[in-house]
Amino acid sequence: MKFRPVQLVFLLPLGFLFSFTWINSIPKQTDSYEEIQSLYKRLLKAEAAGVQVNLELQRALERLANFSTTKVPSTASGQPRQELASSDLPNTLPLPNIFSYLPHLKEHVDGLAPNIVLGQGRRGVSLVLGVPTVRREKQSYLINTLSSLLFGLTPSQCADLLIIIFVAETDVEYVQTVADLLIKSFPAEASSGLLEVVSPSRSFYPDFTTLHETLGDSKERVKWRTKQTLDFSYLMLYAQDKGKYYVQLEDDIVATTDYYGMMQRYALQQEAEPWLFLEFSQLGFIGKMFHTQDLTMIVEFFLMFHKDKPIDWLLDHILWVKVCNPERDEKHCNAQKSLIRRRHKPSLFQHVGLQSSLSGKVQSLKDKDFSKQDLFRAHSNPLAQVSTSLAHYKTHTLGGLYLGQGFFWGLTPVRGDHVTIRLAQPAHVKRYLFRSGSFESHLDKFYNTTVEVLPRNASVSTEVSVGSPPQYIGSDGFIVIGDFQAGVAEGLVDEALQPVSALRLMVNADSDAWVLLSELFIEV
Repeated sequence: MKFRPVQLVFLLPLGFLFSFTWINSIPKQTDSYEEIQSLYKRLLKAEAAGVQVNLELQRALERLANFSTTKVPSTASGQPRQELASSDLPNTLPLPNIFSYLPHLKEHVDGLAPNIVLGQGRRGVSLVLGVPTVRREKQSYLINTLSSLLFGLTPSQCADLLIIIFVAETDVEYVQTVADLLIKSFPAEASSGLLEVVSPSRSFYPDFTTLHETLGDSKERVKWRTKQTLDFSYLMLYAQDKGKYYVQLEDDIVATTDYYGMMQRYALQQEAEPWLFLEFSQLGFIGKMFHTQDLTMIVEFFLMFHKDKPIDWLLDHILWVKVCNPERDEKHCNAQKSLIRRRHKPSLFQHVGLQSSLSGKVQSLKDKDFSKQDLFRAHSNPLAQVSTSLAHYKTHTLGGLYLGQGFFWGLTPVRGDHVTIRLAQPAHVKRYLFRSGSFESHLDKFYNTTVEVLPRNASVSTEVSVGSPPQYIGSDGFIVIGDFQAGVAEGLVDEALQPVSALRLMVNADSDAWVLLSELFIEV
C-alpha cells in the first residue's frame, strides 16, 4: 500500500500521539523502567521531528500546487531559471489570487474552464473584439451587431482580427443555439476562426442571493451589475493571450465604416506615450481599447470590488488610483486622467438597443459624437471613362461613385454584366479596392465576380502567368487578377502587367439581389 504525502501529514502525528499514550500507561514498577524512560525521551524527540516533517510536507505540497499553475522562466541559454517561490521562504504570507475574490471556486476546480463552442484557436492578431451577450426577454441585437462589425472588412483585416462572442449563460442548449445561428449567418467567418463562441462553466458564478444592496440599488440591479462585472472580467481573461489590443464592446451596437482602420491608426499614433485605455465611444464600457498585457491588472481590480460598484465606475476608479493626487483638486485629477485615457473623436460605435439585459429596463442612451454611417466613401481616382451594363436605380450612377459623389446602386446582375474603367492614359496601377454592399443593404453585394485588368502591351497575356491557372476573358486581352470575397475585392497589380489601360468587374453568375458599390479606389 502506498501512502500519499497528504496521508503522511496526518498519520505521522497520530502515530506519535499513540506512542506517547502507550508509554504513560506502563506501570513504573517494571524492571525495565529506566529503559522505557530512555525510550520515552527518544520518542519525544521523534515527535518533535515529526512536527517538523509535517511542516516540511505542507510546504512541499504548496510548492507542487504552485508549480502546477506557474510557468518556469528560462535564461538566455534556455535553461530553467532557479527562483524562490513564496513557499520556499520561512514565515511567508499567502499571496492573493482569484480565489481570494471568488472563494466559492476553491470547491469548484472546473469553474474557470471555458466552454469553447466555436473557434479555431486563433492567436497573434492585432485586434481582439470582445462581445458579451445574454438572453434577452424581447429582442436580440447580436446578429445585427456582428453584421455591422463584419461589414466592409477587407480580407487582410479579417485575417488580423478575432471577435469573441461570450455567451454569459450556463444553459448549454441555449449557448449551442447561439453558436448554430452564428454559423448559419456567418459561415465563412465561423469556419476561418474569425468568430469564436465561448461560455462559462456552471460553477463560475457565486451565489448572488447573498449580495448586499449598495448605492441605493435594488437587489435585482445589484445582481445584474455584479454579474456584468464578472462576465466582462471572464471575457478579458480569456482574451488576454489572443492578440495585441483588446476592445470591449456590447451586443447591441453598430460600428461606423472602417472602424478597424481608424482604431489601428489611432492606436499607432498614441504609442509614443503610455496610456491605460483608448476610448472609441463615450458611453459606458463600449469601445474601450486596452493593451492585452494590462488586462490581468485591470481584471484583478474589478474582481476586488465586483460586489460594490458598476464596472464602468470601477474603470474610472482605476484611473483615479493611478494618477490622481488627493491633495489636488478635481480639475487637476481630470487632467491627469486624460493623459492615460485618450478619446478618439468622432465615436466609432453607437448604442442602438432599447431593451436592456436588466429586466424591465429601457436603455435609450445615444452617443452624440457618433459619426453617422455613410453609404459610400469618396476617393480621388485617375481620369477615366466608366461604363456598365447594369441599369442604375434613380440617381445612384457609376459615374457619381467614381467621382466621389455617391454610391452606385445597380439592378440585379446576371452573367456577363460588367463594370468597366478605361483610363484616359495607361498608368502604373499600384492597387485596387472595390467594396460592395452597405450596413443598410448588406445583401446587395457582388457575388461570383472577378477583377480584371487590360495591359497596354497586348502580348503580355501570352507571357505572364496570373493565378492558378491564368484565366482570360474571350479574346479582348483582359486578365483576371482577383475576385470578390464577402463583397470586397482588393489587391495589388503585378508589375508584369504594367502599365494598365483598363480595369473591369465581370459577373460570372446570375444574382438574386441588386448590387450596391459603396467604394471604388484605383491607386496610381
